[in-house]
Amino acid sequence: MKHIFVVNPVSGKGVIAKAYIPTIENYIKENNLDAEIYVTKKSRDGMRFVEEKAKTGEEIRFYSCGGDGTLYEVVNGCYKYPNCQVANIPLGSGNDFCRLFGKNTNLSDHVNGIPVKLDLIETDGTVAINECAMGLDSEICIRQASYKKLPGVNGELAYTLAALGCLAKGKTKNDFRIIIDNNEIFEDKYLFCYIGNSRWYGGGYKAAPNAMPNEGFIDCIMVRWDRSPLKLLPLIPKYKKGEHLDWNITTVRRCKKVRIESKNPAAVNVDGECEYVTEREFKLLEGAITFVVPRHSDFLNM
Repeated sequence: MKHIFVVNPVSGKGVIAKAYIPTIENYIKENNLDAEIYVTKKSRDGMRFVEEKAKTGEEIRFYSCGGDGTLYEVVNGCYKYPNCQVANIPLGSGNDFCRLFGKNTNLSDHVNGIPVKLDLIETDGTVAINECAMGLDSEICIRQASYKKLPGVNGELAYTLAALGCLAKGKTKNDFRIIIDNNEIFEDKYLFCYIGNSRWYGGGYKAAPNAMPNEGFIDCIMVRWDRSPLKLLPLIPKYKKGEHLDWNITTVRRCKKVRIESKNPAAVNVDGECEYVTEREFKLLEGAITFVVPRHSDFLNM
């Protein structure tokens, strides 16, 4: 099997990922590994490169060396190709998807990891391996990127600062019609709707505390709007800890498909890639990718 390390040089504030390259080079040399390193040049370059390699039909394990954005590009580049596997070396500022597997940067544990089949969420021609969402949290995601550029601000703090900014501007209410598996309809004013394949996003916010990416279901978390932005402030730390599922404004469904229709353009977030839409459908792709769980991960015992 060929091993290809896709390194995003701007991950970890342009320091962490670049500093990891000598570790990869030394490991390849010491272990006589059939491998190469590719350093991405711009946004979507990783996706383009991965797909070109995947199309050759060669058995390849791609290592996403960066944050959740790098993982998004690697996954979207190769998920259609059964000859490919994906590993995730967490070198970004948030690293949310890998929290379920442990933030392990030991290269040997990934090279000797265990391949497992994981689900994906398909939406509008792309896929998410971690999460999708519409509403307030996606508005926050849009603003989070600018805060991450500030010195000393990690993914979690950037998300919190962006959340406070959105609350201050009153961007909290969305008129949504949410259809679950084509047969259950919810229509109300919502803060957001989170569609989770896994549990965390935003640098450590536990949005879907029970989600697992290998169980064949999406965890859909719908949180209704019922109060002013100021009164939402005390809820933020509880939401971060995953203590929101029993709120009287929260509805949870485990499903295969979610469709959201919005009265006005609303922010949608697909593994950190954001835009404004009035409707979007999210569909489970069961066992759609081979993911390499690092050796010694507790996930293997779940």
